[in-house]
Amino acid sequence: MNTYDEKISLLSEMIAFSIVDGKLHQREYEFLSIVANELKIEKSDFKDLFHKELPNNIIKSEIQRIQQFYRLALLMHVDGVLHEKEEISIKQIAINMGLNPSVTKRLLLMIKASPTHMIDAQYLMEAFKEQHN
Repeated sequence: MNTYDEKISLLSEMIAFSIVDGKLHQREYEFLSIVANELKIEKSDFKDLFHKELPNNIIKSEIQRIQQFYRLALLMHVDGVLHEKEEISIKQIAINMGLNPSVTKRLLLMIKASPTHMIDAQYLMEAFKEQHN
């Protein structure tokens, strides 16, 4: 990510996704706060994002789209409750990002089955590279 606006856009998408089930769990908020801190988003800007419409910015880099998909997958599991709306939404978001649906489905199943809901970054990238062959 190069610009502050791109970082704001990614965080906005995560915030919108976090409330797709109708509520924002405390653990989701804490996770979003950590991401905002890592992206060096000002606290006031972070809080304002909860009251703004989602901007429609397209992530150009495939690596950044994969990273955003993974962030959303982690966010989906952070509250300990997996909602059907979250599963439907993340699949649609991945399609909108241009990510391979069969790869995202396989990765979501692996993330769901993992005790920590995390997968190795190298495996994540390799799974998406397979789609190019």
